[in-house]
Amino acid sequence: MRRFGLLLLGAGAVAAISALILRDQVSRHRRNLFSPSPFRRLAALGHLAGEPASVGAVTLLRDFRAWEARRLLRGRAAAILARMEDELRGRVAGS
Repeated sequence: MRRFGLLLLGAGAVAAISALILRDQVSRHRRNLFSPSPFRRLAALGHLAGEPASVGAVTLLRDFRAWEARRLLRGRAAAILARMEDELRGRVAGS
């Protein structure tokens, strides 16, 4: 019984640490969206493209699209933004 408790405690600790690491990575990718490096911005867009649509992500992408000077990155952001807006509209219509 004691081993089971320790195993459960260890699993909980691993889950908590994993959640913290994941949250840190998401935060870092969002910060990199406004990085001086175009490669980091492109990587951050790739990360956002894999996330589910949310109001926060849509707002962030709109801000990025208005801020970004490079046409290629603006176009990538616009495509991701359109997908997320369609996804959110579908959720509202399906409610």
